Amino acid sequence: MTNSDWEKGLPPITREKLARIGELTPEEKEKMTVSEKVNSLLSEFYKGEIDPEGLWKRLKVEGNPSLLREAQMRLIDSLSFGITPDELQRRRDGILAIEALKKEQNTSVVELNLNLAEDLQKRYRTEMEQAYNGIRTEVERNPQLRVKQIQQGQNTVIIQLTVDEAVKQLPQWQDFLSQHEKRYSQEFAQVMEKLKKELK
Repeated sequence: MTNSDWEKGLPPITREKLARIGELTPEEKEKMTVSEKVNSLLSEFYKGEIDPEGLWKRLKVEGNPSLLREAQMRLIDSLSFGITPDELQRRRDGILAIEALKKEQNTSVVELNLNLAEDLQKRYRTEMEQAYNGIRTEVERNPQLRVKQIQQGQNTVIIQLTVDEAVKQLPQWQDFLSQHEKRYSQEFAQVMEKLKKELK
């Protein structure tokens, strides 16, 4: 049975759909155009070629609601827990600038969620510093924690570590770091999901 024999056996509606598979609908073409514009605009934004105000001006000229939503969602998707505070602030300003262009704004809720994300980063850093300082004090008091034995062939070499080197090699510090980062990364992701649901 050849392909044309097989196609003749299909219902007319299915044959028509198969014929159109290669063609894009007007909606699909619009989505592609919006996606390309957002890619170009956000590329400039990420590279620092335009700031949040420049982003706002360019999107205001466009005035397309689907473009606004797409750009805002992409900016939110670009936020990760490991992002620097300065870059988080810059992208936050970009997200809020886009929100200001919408006909139906939800600025206070968007801002609240972005503030939560910033607060999570600050709490993470504060708790990490406190834990580090606590462990550091313990290492300073106990010189044995600053000694490391290394096997070199038949010989065992004892190395004296600095306090900071010793802290970073302690299992309790490594465990704290992994659990701490995991917890805060999960909370950050939850805030971002909530933020996406709040967008109109």
